[in-house]
Amino acid sequence: MRHAADSAGDPAVLLRPPLVIGCGALARELVDLTRRAGLPAVDLTCLPASLHNRPERIPGAVAARIRRARADGYDRIFVAYADCGTGGLLDRVLEAEGVARLEGAHCYEVYAGRAAFAALADDEPGTFYLTDFLVRNFDRLVVRGLGLDRHPELLPLYFGNYRRLVYLAQMDDAALTARAEAAAATLGLAYERRLTGLGELTGPVAALASSGVRSGRGASVERPAFTVEKIGPAGPARGPFQRTAARAGAA
Repeated sequence: MRHAADSAGDPAVLLRPPLVIGCGALARELVDLTRRAGLPAVDLTCLPASLHNRPERIPGAVAARIRRARADGYDRIFVAYADCGTGGLLDRVLEAEGVARLEGAHCYEVYAGRAAFAALADDEPGTFYLTDFLVRNFDRLVVRGLGLDRHPELLPLYFGNYRRLVYLAQMDDAALTARAEAAAATLGLAYERRLTGLGELTGPVAALASSGVRSGRGASVERPAFTVEKIGPAGPARGPFQRTAARAGAA
């Protein structure tokens, strides 16, 4: 892609690396993958994880970021979101833009792998899932997000139909494991831990990175960048896991 040329008309071009537009809940893992795990040949930008509180806003935010990226000269873009509670609306946007996303309904499926997640769900439908991100933010997103700190009597309403908590761990970290066990105790659920690593996150990003390896006389590649987008307040917590908890409690 011709991105820039000097004023003398030199045919040299400045190539943009591929761009990953990611969910902020995956930011730490995407940084590890693209900066420290041998796949540095991509740029990375993440939208706020708080968008999961209002998943109906995800498609519009992703579409706006894709269009801005194209205006900045990116022609190879991948969206590191699953459906993430958008009910297929994100797919409509991405089909119109000609951009691919992660396979799956949510990050639990991405990390566990589709077959393994299906087996977990079949084994016990009443399962509440945590990732590293959700373990780190359990008090903010679950306890305070659902108002359990102010109204503990709501706990059986939200979680009465759950039977276990499964921690899908990206890192083998003793401190996070202890916090996940404490979260299960808080919710009164049986506890299991599955060390998933990055699961099915790695393959698509690795494929995108390989598409950025180009060579040629006069060509250069910009140093990869990492940015975090800022979007206004997302409003009250209504993300996929909150809505799932509410549905399960009301079932």
